Amino acid sequence: MMKVIVVAPKGKMGKLITQIAASRDDMKLLAGIGPKGRDYIGDDLGLVAMTGRKLGVPVVDDLESVIDSSDVIIDFSTREMAMTVLNLAIAHKKALVCGTTGFSSDEMQRFQEAAAHIPMLYAANTSKLVNIMNKLLELTASAAGSDLDIEILEMHDQWKKDAPSGTSREMGEIIAHALNKDLSDIAVYGREGSEPRIPGTIGYHSLRAGNIPSSHTVFFGGMGERLEITHHSYNWECFARGACDCAAYLNGKEPGFYTIKDVLNLS
Repeated sequence: MMKVIVVAPKGKMGKLITQIAASRDDMKLLAGIGPKGRDYIGDDLGLVAMTGRKLGVPVVDDLESVIDSSDVIIDFSTREMAMTVLNLAIAHKKALVCGTTGFSSDEMQRFQEAAAHIPMLYAANTSKLVNIMNKLLELTASAAGSDLDIEILEMHDQWKKDAPSGTSREMGEIIAHALNKDLSDIAVYGREGSEPRIPGTIGYHSLRAGNIPSSHTVFFGGMGERLEITHHSYNWECFARGACDCAAYLNGKEPGFYTIKDVLNLS
């Protein structure tokens, strides 16, 4: 049975990941990792993550004190905390699933480089259906993208920090790659003024309001018709289940950079 550490177990994703991991027969929770100074450090992980029962494992603020007994770390925390977790995972040769978003290109490069030392799986979105949607986007862009206007609309709750979302950035990267272009060269973020749309660009639009769960729509606009490909999440359970599936996939793997495409056989 694989031993799992959950980073940020009091967060919206960490709670659900803890609850789902605790219900799986192939996983044993080893510890939760919280930021230093939080009042729940030392409490039982089950109570912190609101599983409704004690799990007999603690929440600690020192990952290094428990990391050697683990098999896989699941991290949906903050940009700053995630880099600390990454460095410790490399130092102790532990598999890591990271779903935190908002990293710089240099920080993302660190995750790529980590694959030389550990089994590393980075996923901006761990939903099964979002990743099937990504496959559809690749197919559509490859077949007709150069003849269409492409716009991405994403919606999240008021607490979402990065805009556009990591998921919508990944969608744009997939579409741009299918068009043999770099997203950085063709992305347009928001729109105002009186200029017409620039052909060949991908437009991004981010909405933040209330407690809206993750929602992404990609519009492929042609003359006299349009195609919309949309994913709505009703809550965050689909992402938490996907994160646990990713952790199970990594268990026992050799060092390398893995994606959720590998987990879902979508490569």
